[in-house]
Amino acid sequence: MFLRNDHGLDQAGGTAAISFGRALVPNAELTRFEKLRAAALHIDWVPDLGSRIGSLDWWRGAATCAALCATAIAIAPPITRPILGAIPAPLTGADRDEARAQAILPLALGANSGRHMASNDLVVPLAEAPERPVEDRTATVGQGDSFGDMLQRAGVSERDAQNAVALIASSVPLGDLKPGTQVPMTLGRRPNRSVARPLEALALRARFDEQLTLKRVGDQLVLTKQSIAIDTTPLRIQGPVGSSLYRSARAAGVPVKLVETYIKAIASKFAIGRVGRDDSYDLVIERKRAATGETQLGNLLFAGLDHGAAKTQLVQWTDGTWYEASGQSERQGMFTMPVSMARITSSFGMRFHPLLGFTRMHKGIDIGTAWGTPIHAPADGTITFAGRSGGYGNFIKLSHGGGIETHYGHLSRFATRPGQHVSRGEVIGYSGNSGMSTGPHLHWEVLRGGVAVNPRGFSFSSVATLSGEQLRAFKAKVASLLAVKPGA
Repeated sequence: MFLRNDHGLDQAGGTAAISFGRALVPNAELTRFEKLRAAALHIDWVPDLGSRIGSLDWWRGAATCAALCATAIAIAPPITRPILGAIPAPLTGADRDEARAQAILPLALGANSGRHMASNDLVVPLAEAPERPVEDRTATVGQGDSFGDMLQRAGVSERDAQNAVALIASSVPLGDLKPGTQVPMTLGRRPNRSVARPLEALALRARFDEQLTLKRVGDQLVLTKQSIAIDTTPLRIQGPVGSSLYRSARAAGVPVKLVETYIKAIASKFAIGRVGRDDSYDLVIERKRAATGETQLGNLLFAGLDHGAAKTQLVQWTDGTWYEASGQSERQGMFTMPVSMARITSSFGMRFHPLLGFTRMHKGIDIGTAWGTPIHAPADGTITFAGRSGGYGNFIKLSHGGGIETHYGHLSRFATRPGQHVSRGEVIGYSGNSGMSTGPHLHWEVLRGGVAVNPRGFSFSSVATLSGEQLRAFKAKVASLLAVKPGA
């Protein structure tokens, strides 16, 4: 099949050397320049110099880079001679004064820049600066501060301060307000500067679960109470001991005092020196969460330690004692001396009484002290008696549980009262010379099961066990604490 064109008949299809627009010219018919151009188009002049190092393409790329750098250096202006630029002529006369008036100059250099315009007849001086119609202020409750005085220092009138104190005191004792409590308030417009501003509104977080609001309605302040929903779910924190039990617990967010309480509780059942980095701690803490977002942590409720296969689980009961999950509490230790710098003047055992004039059993030891020396509890316990007792004079009985009691005689005065729980090292009284005594000293007795023993070097081991209704309530508390999810 043939097609007609301007050059005659050409074969259609298959092998015809025809292109769109012009016919393809055989390679033999190309000029030398066209051949060189076609070959140059197939050469990669900028290859990747990081690959195929040493190949023909790499050397070609290196030569291209060198040629470009040489060309840039050759056509660059010389750097030995500076390039001159035009410098504006300095301003003088009126032009300089105009430019200076619009400039900002350092005051330290005596600057007098800026435009100054004197006042004319249109300027009316103000007799006094206007006040804001309403002011928002915040007062803070201080240590031992009076709530009324605090309001007056914040600018509240004496009458409004008295009314506010009376309204708030009817809802919450003012002495219960914690130092540092923020009291935002709004003060209204006053007729002149010689009087205090009236109190328009006041907000006070009286308790963790109650918000008090004072608002002015007409000429009276009205108190509004708002209860805040509180969630009392305890907080449980668990984690590995790592390099330090104290640091690990603090890093998990446990307050310092609770960490110290936890370590003290665990140390009563388990040697702290045996705690390893692979062990894990477990704490359950009292927590209150308000609907407004605040969180308040309380006492430590549960102290646990996983030491390999051994587990220590302690729960504090209502008597302040840490019991194991089984309901038992075992304590071991030694009593410390009740006074510092002790000097024993009479030992335990048979002795000649200096006042009665015959030999009899001395059921304790006498410690020579200056009059009024503080007496410290040698261990945790409860005061069962504090009063006058015959020849002992002012006398204290301290029960430590497990049938162990300590007695203190010839005191000058008391620092505790019956029924009070005291901790180790707490001051319970002061030495004196009351009763049958030849001079200021402390008579100290230790009784186990009602029988006097030598207080020097006394070590004790007591086991307390809950039973009956207390044991059932204790078991229920343990189950509820163990059911708390960590971090919930």
